[in-house]
Amino acid sequence: MKKFLLAPSILSADFACLGKDTKKVIDSGGDWIHFDVMDNHYVPNLTMGPMILKSLRNFRITAFIDVHLMTKPVDNLIPQFAQAGANLITFHPESTDHIDRTLNLIKENGCKAGLAFNPATSLNFLDYVIDKLDLILLMSVNPGFGNQSFLPSTLNKLREARKRIDSNELDIFLQVDGGVKLENISEIAFSGANVFVIGSGIFDYPDYQRIIEKIREELKYSDFKFIH
Repeated sequence: MKKFLLAPSILSADFACLGKDTKKVIDSGGDWIHFDVMDNHYVPNLTMGPMILKSLRNFRITAFIDVHLMTKPVDNLIPQFAQAGANLITFHPESTDHIDRTLNLIKENGCKAGLAFNPATSLNFLDYVIDKLDLILLMSVNPGFGNQSFLPSTLNKLREARKRIDSNELDIFLQVDGGVKLENISEIAFSGANVFVIGSGIFDYPDYQRIIEKIREELKYSDFKFIH
């Protein structure tokens, strides 16, 4: 397993040729595809639904697709995204009345399960469900829009989440999303993250392969010792 995984967020891709742009970023070295779903209710924006995910699968996108549901409620959407081709589905604790039930629903539909935390959301929810998680996502911006600046307070939160994972000896991905780019990714990795959602930090560059190579080179400077 790779020590660090890059998950390009196709929210920043070219929607006029989404299939081709998604394939290009994977062929250029991206590991996962991050699929942001916003409902103009839980967050102030409206993005992609399961039909678009299904279209990517029909376009022969075979990469691991990580669906981040920024919607409220979430339960009705989970089977739809699972059937459309999601590999992992992440949701926010505020978006459901029963976190444990929603995690079980994701697993019952054949996907890995993640829990996402907004900048002001406490990690205390992990006290009750950490053993059921495949991924913990820390938002390093307030969700809803791309091209926001990374919130430095996320670094301490990453360290706390990493401590919880390691102290429980669990095999859980620790993902960070928001404002991640070449200039700060090493510090973010050093704080404990091992999956990096990157939108404009990749898609704003004409040569995806070159910027991904630079990002991986920058990650070599982090001496964070991933559990694997």
